[in-house]
Formats: sequence, structure tokens, C-alpha cells
Amino acid sequence: MAVTGRGRRRGIPQRGPRLSLRARIVLGFDFGLKRIGIAAGDTLTRTAAPLETVAHHAEPDWAAILARVKATGPDLLVVGAPYNDDGSPGRIAGLADAFAAQLAARCRLEVVRADERFTSTAAHSLLREQRASGQRRRAVRKGDLDSAAAAVMLQGWLEQQRVEESG
Repeated sequence: MAVTGRGRRRGIPQRGPRLSLRARIVLGFDFGLKRIGIAAGDTLTRTAAPLETVAHHAEPDWAAILARVKATGPDLLVVGAPYNDDGSPGRIAGLADAFAAQLAARCRLEVVRADERFTSTAAHSLLREQRASGQRRRAVRKGDLDSAAAAVMLQGWLEQQRVEESG
């Protein structure tokens, strides 16, 4: 039977909102007083991987950060929010907030915040396991931990988005 005309077809339920299958590229930042770890991920595969670590002395190495943003072309930026175990803001929370605001202004992209509690501990365990299994050949450096922590934080944020979209 052919259906002609425009508009709703009778007897056929309307579909819900259309979900976009276009992946959004996301960069994650683990802010620290000496280094800022960077990771990349996407909203389609919901995976994240560590990239590099940039220096943070008196201020972040904005040239390196902006070069990474330009090279990656993200749709969204995620900056870790340092909380204490009890959920209260950590000692560098104000500095991380200022970094997130500057990042948004400099990149002209949306910046969202993600809880980064326990990401360094999880990243340390992951790197140790990779080294023990032979998956990682060289010794773990401090910078490796920062970018791995950014990846753990970003992975958690991506998984949270899946939960929020499905529920």
C-alpha cells in the first residue's frame, strides 16, 4: 500500500527525538599547579585517550594548549573540578575555575566541568598495570600520570553523558 501526501501517517506512532550519530570531539584537561594533562575523546565511541602534558609555571603554557585545541578541533572542552573526598572544593578549585574560564574565553568553545576525584589514583593504577603486563615499555613519568588522569576524568564524563541520555 502506498502512502502519499505529507504530514503524519495515521496509525503509525511518532518517533521520539532524533539522536545525532555525529561524534563530538572532546578535549579533557586535568588542571595542576605544575602540569596540565590533556586527553581526547568523542561522544560516539565514548572513549578517551591521553595526549600530552603541558607546563604550568606562573601560568599555563597557553601557546601549547591553544596549539593542541587547534590541531584537534574539538566541539567541547571538559575541565576537571578538583573536589575533596567529601565533595567540598579542593584547595586549587578556585585556580581550576579561573583556568576553565580563561580556556573558554581563549578558545571560544563551551567548557564544562567534571568531577576529578580519584582520577590520579585510578590513572596511577592503570599505568602500573600497563607497565607490569608489558603493554607499556618505558617507565611512568609524572607527565604520563597527568595526561592519564585527564583521560580517566574524560572517560568518566563521557560515560556519565551516556547515562544521562538514556535515562
